[in-house]
Amino acid sequence: MEYRVIALDQRIADQVRTTLKSPQYGHPAHVEVAKGTGPCRLCLRPFRTHEEERVLFTHNPFPVTADLPSPGPIFIHKEPCARFEGEGFPPELMAIPLTLEAFDARGVVVGRVKGDEADASARSLLARDGAAYAHVRHAEAGCFIARVEPLSAAGNQSFERPHLK
Repeated sequence: MEYRVIALDQRIADQVRTTLKSPQYGHPAHVEVAKGTGPCRLCLRPFRTHEEERVLFTHNPFPVTADLPSPGPIFIHKEPCARFEGEGFPPELMAIPLTLEAFDARGVVVGRVKGDEADASARSLLARDGAAYAHVRHAEAGCFIARVEPLSAAGNQSFERPHLK
């Protein structure tokens, strides 16, 4: 099954950088010099530790139709960066331990795999009965990195829950 990796919505990143608040919840965002590799949820590149500033904020990556929101912490670069728009997984992301989780349209987990072979894992999960999309998560920290959708569904941005305040 062909798929697309979808980074954080540009509008959310822009608002966080401007207001230093979570656009979905209004919680204060935190700026710090990167202590870990991340990655940035907009460009999907790992942070250069002890060099780049990053912004930590609360984000809910589930669709508005999900039964239960599940917000958590994510990072973006403090300075503007280009949103990832390529096909497949960005090569830089493969250096980070990944877990992929597939969900049905209501946000219920239908499968989970370690992402040692992220491409094969994404294809396998999206082919499962009931799988509507998948999340890429940091395998150690557990936090959301990006969304994976079948190409037939790619471009549907309703999952972002912008709720921009």
